[in-house]
Amino acid sequence: MAGRVLLTRPGERGEVLARTLERSGLVTAALDILRLEPVALSDSGRAAILDLDQFHGIIVVSPQAATCLAEAIASYWPQLPQGLRFYAVGEATAERLHAELGVPAVLPPRASGEHSEALLEVASLKAVAGKRMLLARGESGRELLPERLRERGADVEVLVLYRRHYRAPSPPAKGWLEHGDFAALVVTSGEILQHLVTWCGPVALNQPLIVSSPRLATLAGKLGFGSLHVASGASPAALNAEIRAVLGPQGATFDQGDHGKG
Repeated sequence: MAGRVLLTRPGERGEVLARTLERSGLVTAALDILRLEPVALSDSGRAAILDLDQFHGIIVVSPQAATCLAEAIASYWPQLPQGLRFYAVGEATAERLHAELGVPAVLPPRASGEHSEALLEVASLKAVAGKRMLLARGESGRELLPERLRERGADVEVLVLYRRHYRAPSPPAKGWLEHGDFAALVVTSGEILQHLVTWCGPVALNQPLIVSSPRLATLAGKLGFGSLHVASGASPAALNAEIRAVLGPQGATFDQGDHGKG
């Protein structure tokens, strides 16, 4: 089963990605090295939720943050305040916001990718001087968004909604990484990449690594990965397209039915 594609995306989003790849005939295996756990609101976080209608914009960095934010809002607001502008780093986050809160979200330009750098190119986020912005994320998230927005004159409050729990790969996944016994590895998070490299042997470091942004490719190169491939985004469709381009037809297995019988 060396043709397996190893997936690192946790939870429901990982399952969606796996189903997308499997419909293309790819064999997948989830490494299950990360769990996301909601955290209780801090005093400052509770105050931010109570002041929700005072913010000019609410930036949400992940589907998990969107779900936790919706739960926090429901605890304090029987009805969502009118006129709030939401921003989402990627389409999956925007979809979750719409499902949970019924709101549209501003996304990065489609051609720019799904990451913080791209979101910062949105016109309304370039003119934030004097505006109050709320950033909904997990613990130990990237500091790029709050730093850049503060440089532009915004008053940014960070709302921590969940934490990440990393763990070692379980057998047989540990062996797959040690011996490079897989066709491709898919990673869409820098923290996951840094955690995972510990278990990757020399062969694994030179197997195809599919990442979702040039930033991750740069990080991967510094960590020693040698076969880097950048998808056009972090969506299942974008990752599937890049994997298929890298592996080619031989990377997929299809049910041929009775066609091979004489």
